[in-house]
Amino acid sequence: MTHSVEKSGKTVEEAIQGALKDLDLPSNKVEIEVLEEPSKGILGLIGQRPARVKVTKKICLADKICDFFQDLIEHAGLGDVSFTSVFEDGVLELEIKSDDVGTLIGRRGTTLDALQYIINIVAGNYWRQLEARGFSRERVRVVVDVQGYRRRRAASLERLAHSVAERVVRDGGEIRLEPMNPMERRVVHLAIGDCKGVESYSEGEDPFRYVVVSYKNKGKE
Repeated sequence: MTHSVEKSGKTVEEAIQGALKDLDLPSNKVEIEVLEEPSKGILGLIGQRPARVKVTKKICLADKICDFFQDLIEHAGLGDVSFTSVFEDGVLELEIKSDDVGTLIGRRGTTLDALQYIINIVAGNYWRQLEARGFSRERVRVVVDVQGYRRRRAASLERLAHSVAERVVRDGGEIRLEPMNPMERRVVHLAIGDCKGVESYSEGEDPFRYVVVSYKNKGKE
């Protein structure tokens, strides 16, 4: 597919419209560079030059990631699956809708985490390709969710963290939680940070890394 064309016309606007027609794109989807303003020349005849512009399709990293994700779910044999996307502040949220939620999430979210990991690798590769071609773009972090699973899981972890903090304050000692992925551990650490008299830290190696909740200043930082 052609991503850039140079076009001439009697006026800059005429040249731009010609380029847009060739690219089959609206003006808000392109970047326009005026290479040469039109010149009437001497007496409107000698040295007359047309306007010349270069029109380039805007490259949106988030759109490329969404296109890849669409192809992925169409060829993965996941049944009737669709998704919506929201891109804001460098974060692309992909929300999957499916009748088979359990399969997409997996045990403790392992399948969902694996899918998110793959998409973020692809996003990183796209970003490096654009950088190599001279297109400076902000890196995009992708979060993949299935019908609000991550939000529900985060709320559940926050409740767990507060409950564990109360037990530690009441009974003393420390409590080790089940292994969690980095995103889930961060939720727990933030929740514990709001609790008085306790602190949290992580131990172990992924994928078995876990959070420990202990008395303030009694555990590791």
